[in-house]
Amino acid sequence: MGTTILKGMSQLADPAHPPSRRAPLVWALSAAIPWAVLTVAQVVWFVLDGRYGWLHAAAAAVTVVGIVSFVGIVPVWRYRVHRWEVDDLAVYTRTGWLIQERRIAPISRVQTVDTQRGPLDRMFGLATVTVTTASSAGAVRIVALDSDVADQVAARLTDVAAIGEQDAT
Repeated sequence: MGTTILKGMSQLADPAHPPSRRAPLVWALSAAIPWAVLTVAQVVWFVLDGRYGWLHAAAAAVTVVGIVSFVGIVPVWRYRVHRWEVDDLAVYTRTGWLIQERRIAPISRVQTVDTQRGPLDRMFGLATVTVTTASSAGAVRIVALDSDVADQVAARLTDVAAIGEQDAT
């Protein structure tokens, strides 16, 4: 029964391109910053008030688990999941780590294409391409691309969207 619904529809392949190989390092550093602040706060707390040793130990244990998880495991997991693809018909992304999302934005719906480079992105030569569409679901983001790849993707999307016959508004 399910095959009759899909009859005549093309099979959608997963997006093929991963983010930059530097992405897990940037994601790990981004996650490490708040954990470092929390660690410093815990050390200051212990120095100023060391009365509750068990509470300090419990807070330290939670912090260690958080650091191992969010700095060590999550960036690698995200890198394995995140994929993107751009062709003449659509922009395809697969993102997430715990909750994974697949987005497909038809080229005919593209309104704007932006690139963004935060401080860590600039340090490591990365950029994010944001494709805004005429959709209430929000923009499609292709994260952690090498800067030159991001510029090429933005230029290609702009060219392909300009060639389209339909207006995305």
